[in-house]
Amino acid sequence: MRSYAPAELTQLQARDGLRPRLLVWIIARNRTTGAPEPAGFWNGADDQVINVGGADRTYHGAGGLLGMDDLVIESGLNVRRISVWLATAAPEVVEAAMAYDLRLAPVEIHRLLTDPISHLPVAAPHRIWKGWVDGAPRTVPAKGLSAGRITLTVASAAMALTRGLTAKYSDAAMRQRGSDDRLFRYADVSGKVPVYWGEKRYDPATPAGGSGSGLGGWKPGGHA
Repeated sequence: MRSYAPAELTQLQARDGLRPRLLVWIIARNRTTGAPEPAGFWNGADDQVINVGGADRTYHGAGGLLGMDDLVIESGLNVRRISVWLATAAPEVVEAAMAYDLRLAPVEIHRLLTDPISHLPVAAPHRIWKGWVDGAPRTVPAKGLSAGRITLTVASAAMALTRGLTAKYSDAAMRQRGSDDRLFRYADVSGKVPVYWGEKRYDPATPAGGSGSGLGGWKPGGHA
């Protein structure tokens, strides 16, 4: 059951109405530097700085966020997915979705209740979704039209439970999974043992070009 702040309860009891706003926060990745590139969008009229969790975030408005699927509250650990629609007519959307890497980008969605007359927030935003981008297909507009959209498929935080455990690729690690799994029995010596290819022998201990023959670690003949 969701709890409401006293200001929200007062507004609800007064029956003066509330106008909900959606806030979408995406942390993409810079393709060149790997640095995080956050971007915020909301379905308000203008750009707005909104405090979320004690930090000020800039959310771009004016039509960048078109909408999202209705949320259905359910219990369990199933990975749920919803669609969030962004308009490519907004330059901030184009920059976030095309200039940066959205693959598995963290996403937070908040709901902000505002006064329908003053348009001011009644209380702090409530987080209603947390997860990662699991796909971002782009709808290309028809010829002569300039407006398209990007549909973000956002998976819930339960997707983290589907990640496999990180294990060292070694014979010992594989045998922990199965006593007869010997796939990596030679992993610790791979690339360290001299091998023959036809009449040539490759010795990994010999530096490339060390023999002066131009063959790197390859030695002619069938003997070392």
